[in-house]
Amino acid sequence: MTVSQRVEAAPGNFFDALAKQTEAARNPAYDVCGEESKKAFVSSVAESWYLWYEELAEVEPEDFDTAQAYLDALTAPLAPDGRDPGFSYLTDKAADDAQGSTGAYVGFGFSYGFDFQNRFLFSDVLQGGPAGDANFQRGNEVLAIDMGAGYETIDELSERQATISEIFGGNEAGLERGFRVRQDQSVVEVILAKRELDTPPLATEPLLLERAGNSPVGYLNLRSFILTANDALSDATRLFRDAGVTDLVIDLRYNGGGLVSVADRMLDLLGGLVATGQDSWSIVHNAKHSDEDFGAYFAKFPDSMRPLRIAFITTGGTASASELVINSLSPHIEVVLIGEDTLGKAVGQYAFDQDRWSAEWSTCDTRLRLIAFQIVNGEGAGEYYNGLVSSGGFTLCPARDDLTRNFGDPAEASLNAALGWLNNGFCSANTTSSASSRARKIDEQMSARSEWHLTQLPDAPFGQSPWVQ
Repeated sequence: MTVSQRVEAAPGNFFDALAKQTEAARNPAYDVCGEESKKAFVSSVAESWYLWYEELAEVEPEDFDTAQAYLDALTAPLAPDGRDPGFSYLTDKAADDAQGSTGAYVGFGFSYGFDFQNRFLFSDVLQGGPAGDANFQRGNEVLAIDMGAGYETIDELSERQATISEIFGGNEAGLERGFRVRQDQSVVEVILAKRELDTPPLATEPLLLERAGNSPVGYLNLRSFILTANDALSDATRLFRDAGVTDLVIDLRYNGGGLVSVADRMLDLLGGLVATGQDSWSIVHNAKHSDEDFGAYFAKFPDSMRPLRIAFITTGGTASASELVINSLSPHIEVVLIGEDTLGKAVGQYAFDQDRWSAEWSTCDTRLRLIAFQIVNGEGAGEYYNGLVSSGGFTLCPARDDLTRNFGDPAEASLNAALGWLNNGFCSANTTSSASSRARKIDEQMSARSEWHLTQLPDAPFGQSPWVQ
């Protein structure tokens, strides 16, 4: 979750870091934008803006090879209880700007997961991406992958503990991999090449799911809170309103967050008529920057609708702006969570740019995404660091993420459970949960870093968690 970039005067302790940098700069080999300067930048920003600055670890920057490693060490005390298990990170301005506007990244254009039979299945395929152009779809099974030396089966890759970065490679346009895929009753082999992609904000067109003797249910699957989602959200609520929809299913199962401004627009479209003028959400900073606290209120738009009940489909990868929307609507609209508890990202980052922090770093393009505030709803409820359900106040109907069926299929387990709750008013007795453990949630916090894709491919054994490529 992000908001507008902050540019502030350097805090007092910054000058100590700058003095060390100036001394180091006398070395002809010193890189003004290198790791040492990045570490000085991280230290000065964190001491001023980090939400829990008083709990930062007392570590020395020279003990770490990279600024990211230093940042991870500084924030390590906040990881065990879920407050900051890697939400603070370093990136560069171009990549960060692209993600916030269109969800741009370099990849094959699919996400994947493993079902209860441990089959590798596509969980989502981007429209217009390499995988989508090959007619791959959610539910297709990947049997083997060719990294250049012949196909290896999924079992073989898992048995030899091949890593994700080895199998899928880095963020390099033109990088190729072969995929042997089962589609229905046939098996195809296709070579995919990575390219730069924009993320379509919706996984499928908004749907009207008919039901006998009642108004249709509106179904919306939002991938990410990126700028291009604004128009798509307005189109969806207008469609639902004009069709007389009062019950919604909003699918956020893989939505790791995005821009607060887009979440705010979604809140106005869904709650603007129900709670006009009432507090929607607030942002709270540390004691050094309490004068920066601010909030928002519900406003009605021409495309706003008036839902009575919303079933949100969620998993351990549902985070940040997704949780803000659910938490902020809950005092005004009857909501339920379907699937699994959410990740628990009740905080947000600002973007701090090294070149704007000091004239000495005017040529640097490093951007620090640092946890600088917590988010609460209009009633002051927040701190859901272990998930919305775990925080209390939310009902969960457990359900599987049924990878074998497309989004919007009423027979898909999570959507079926959502429809059951909307039609009957209670959780179906036959729903089953693949509820994620806290360890899996910590893995999946990576999705909250960068909306659709990972900013870094973790060197983890293949098959531990679903990832996006």
